[in-house]
Amino acid sequence: MIALIQRVTEARVQVDGRLTGQIGAGLLALIGVVRGDDAAAAERLLQRVLDYRVFADADGRMNLSLAQRAGGLLLVPQFTLAADTGSGNRPGFSGAADKVAAAALFDHAVSFARACHPQVACGVFGAHMQVSLINDGPVTFWLQT
Repeated sequence: MIALIQRVTEARVQVDGRLTGQIGAGLLALIGVVRGDDAAAAERLLQRVLDYRVFADADGRMNLSLAQRAGGLLLVPQFTLAADTGSGNRPGFSGAADKVAAAALFDHAVSFARACHPQVACGVFGAHMQVSLINDGPVTFWLQT
């Protein structure tokens, strides 16, 4: 699984003009599912997201995790993260998990995150979403299991 995480001061996701998820300061995590991923991979990835140290401590160093800061987590499914962009001018998606498996794993990731962290919001799998954010830093990292 793949997560592109961004430290944000706020983020929100809408589908058809309807707000489906919103957080204040915390992390926006765009989630991609690749072939061969399973529930254990989803849990490992989400634990890394929660434990990844991207927030400043008292000395201004990135030493605090989302779990330590108790910020919000917005999970947004994004199959394009699994794209093969190695050649040509058009991405290939043969490495992405099929829609049924990917939806189930995204749902599992959301459930796992909610069991571990008090502030979790999410987008809608398979929907055309509008994601708004204010990237803080900017601070952006690519995590993969």
